[in-house]
Amino acid sequence: MDDGITVGVEEEFLLLHPASGEPAARAAEVLRAAGRHAAADEYGGFHRELFQTQVEAATGVCRTLGALRSQLRYGRATLAEAARSRGLTLVSVGTPAEPGAPPLTPGERFERIGGMYAGVIADYQSCGCHVHVGVGDRETAVAVLNHLRPWLPTLLALSANSPYGPAGDSGYASWRMVQQSRFPGSGVPPVFGSAADYDRAVDALVSCGVLVDASMSFWLARLGSRLPTVELRVADAAATVDDAMLQAALSRALVRTALADLAAGRAPATPSDQLCAAAVWSAARYGMDGPGVDLVAGRRRDAWEVAEALVEHVGTALEEAGDLLEVKRLMEWMRHDGTGAERQRRAAVPTIEEDTHER
Repeated sequence: MDDGITVGVEEEFLLLHPASGEPAARAAEVLRAAGRHAAADEYGGFHRELFQTQVEAATGVCRTLGALRSQLRYGRATLAEAARSRGLTLVSVGTPAEPGAPPLTPGERFERIGGMYAGVIADYQSCGCHVHVGVGDRETAVAVLNHLRPWLPTLLALSANSPYGPAGDSGYASWRMVQQSRFPGSGVPPVFGSAADYDRAVDALVSCGVLVDASMSFWLARLGSRLPTVELRVADAAATVDDAMLQAALSRALVRTALADLAAGRAPATPSDQLCAAAVWSAARYGMDGPGVDLVAGRRRDAWEVAEALVEHVGTALEEAGDLLEVKRLMEWMRHDGTGAERQRRAAVPTIEEDTHER
């Protein structure tokens, strides 16, 4: 169903040597082999990322989840085939199991980022799934950000897909978020009173020398730098298209719910920055396999209970868009199969039969 509110997704991937599992710094070759993103409009395409071990597929502007799913499949299939043609494997994980020290992608902006953050990005091959939801009015978009704040850690928990760090299994569900927390201004964005207030906050970080430019910030949700959107940058790279679809559906429903709340004059919950940081840490540590922090109630709660509260919060928006049954299906699938982090860990552990056979 056409929801009337557009959505698009940017997916970041890693290139690996299939034999060793080590990242392969050959993004330029793979992007040349992939060619033009035929299924996307002017906003979509295949792009470079910070390191030469990473590539990105961005969908165009989609009005339905069906159209979005088609473009996600196309982007993944095209890049995967381009990688195979070069003897490489394309994977969608938040962090590599074998991190290494990859070279930066050539370019003035990437070089400035490398110079500014130095050792912080030495092993930062982190990949995310970024969801853009169309909100053309910047004042409204900033007000929407305020309404999103309590739910961002839950989106992270559902997306957790990066259990591995430099020393192997990190014990976290999202090591990517731990890495991201090292950057200035990371985490849940502060409350903003207006678009001018938002711009002043970004400009202050740039003028203080901690951001390269005004199009860069590390907040988990922000205004789109090139598009008239609210951009949710909270999720780890989606293990599957279904993982990406769940993030997209919930993100769009959150924006739609925020717009309805604004129209009705309902104020957002305003948890403290410290409590927000605690919720992000808990989501990164446990994903959906443990406790979470309910930022509306301000207390510890089972992660699945918080996720169910999120679906209830956006239930009307999902139903009006025709997405409720799909989201419920995806939530049940994840409850049964686990997050990407849980699936990665299971894949790394040999079964009893395999272990016996090896002996």
